[in-house]
Amino acid sequence: MSHRLFEGKEHATSYRKYRISPSDQLIQRVLDFFEKQRSGPCELAVDVGCGSGQGTVKLARHFASVVGTDVSAAQLEEASQHANEPNITYRQCAAEELPFADGSVDLVTAMSAFHWFDRPRFLQEAHRVLKPNGCLALLNYTLAMELSYPDCCGDTLNQVCQEFYAGLNPYRSPHLGAGSVDFIGRHMRQFLIPIKSGKVCGEDPQKAASLSQDFCHRLMSVMRVSSAETEVEVAVKYFYLLARKPQEA
Repeated sequence: MSHRLFEGKEHATSYRKYRISPSDQLIQRVLDFFEKQRSGPCELAVDVGCGSGQGTVKLARHFASVVGTDVSAAQLEEASQHANEPNITYRQCAAEELPFADGSVDLVTAMSAFHWFDRPRFLQEAHRVLKPNGCLALLNYTLAMELSYPDCCGDTLNQVCQEFYAGLNPYRSPHLGAGSVDFIGRHMRQFLIPIKSGKVCGEDPQKAASLSQDFCHRLMSVMRVSSAETEVEVAVKYFYLLARKPQEA
């Protein structure tokens, strides 16, 4: 399928290196919501579309067992290699076909992954596996990022970044929608009725890749550095939507 661009070994390695991880503060917002809704112990959390596991590991200290799921064996291999927590396991499966019994999961999360799913089927599946009062959390970051580098004008860096996004727009996957916040909100409303990275594709992926190289060179020029490995501080804005399955489902 054309939108499954994340399953190869090379992509998985890059994903592990560059994927933006949710902050501890954001994870705590999810946990605070979950704590208010639950009526029993924190037994099982399932991180769907876990990729290389950056978000999965942040759930480990709060649940007896955490399972990360993904369709990509390469992504799960990357995740397994970097997960030292004994209560984390990984399973290969589609988001719409979760290998868990009805009413067995306390928390289902999807971190920067929901846009790749068959959304109605996934929401039905999340409803099925969640316990009564179990929670669903959808998290993602926006492209409203702010770059900074010592002795460099932040406005100039951000202008280069915005021009890069504009150049990539023709290669943007239709699965990402026009805007992530509205996109997720529309589908979450479907979930509420029964029960609350950047990837590109296109006909010319080489052109999209050249845009990325041009972007890197422009940033290096503005920053007056010679190494593409120079670190830039990036402030990322996240959004999240949280839902609870009713006691009487």
